[in-house]
Amino acid sequence: MNAATPAGSAPAARIPRHVAIVMDGNGRWAERRHRPRSFGHRAGQKAVREAVEFCLRQRIEALTLFAFSSENWQRPQDEVGALMELFLKALDKETDELHGHGVRVRFVGELGAFAEPLRQRMQAAMAKTAANAALALNVCVNYGGRWDIAQAARRAAEAVARGELAAEAIDEHTLAPYLCLADLPPPDLLIRTGGEHRISNFLLWQIAYAELHFTDTLWPDVDQACLQRALDDYARRQRRYGKTGAQVAQAS
Repeated sequence: MNAATPAGSAPAARIPRHVAIVMDGNGRWAERRHRPRSFGHRAGQKAVREAVEFCLRQRIEALTLFAFSSENWQRPQDEVGALMELFLKALDKETDELHGHGVRVRFVGELGAFAEPLRQRMQAAMAKTAANAALALNVCVNYGGRWDIAQAARRAAEAVARGELAAEAIDEHTLAPYLCLADLPPPDLLIRTGGEHRISNFLLWQIAYAELHFTDTLWPDVDQACLQRALDDYARRQRRYGKTGAQVAQAS
């Protein structure tokens, strides 16, 4: 990885602090080449490396990737099995390099559904990189936005039962700390590859004010030029958060 700033980078003031990506299109990429879907998932690893390198170069604080949703268990068993094997190999291969570049790795989701060897690798990767600060890399596995909100509500209810929180005090501000990624700024930019225009139950709470960028590029074909186009698109937008354009311009 090369963390040098590219010549075509967006202005620093318009760089998102947190980018989230729905990595879609691996299966279709493989099918167009008359190969099994697992071939596309393996090819998608290169795009993950491209995204991590890009964020390091742009000094983006956090990158959150949707790797495996809670709904993906419904896919064919052989594809799910290939994905699990790929996760294991990727953890063994990539963790040391990510650690060397100061990347903090965190797996987000209901990890208890995974086999013990995979959970151990995840925990080891998180422990090894926990003190890193160059980039927070969040990999969402067995994750769903509705699950996230439900588990936050459950944790808040448990706090009420323990007498630590008053039920009448629960609002969006007191619930927020119980959600995943609560220690990070919310995503400024959500990118979805593969031509679909939907959120697919990803970070439903966290992306409330994110800018959305959709591209027809299938995930294995995503490179730094594709990611730069997403940042250029983001830089052209005005972030209003409910204010008028005139108010935002005046504050700037």
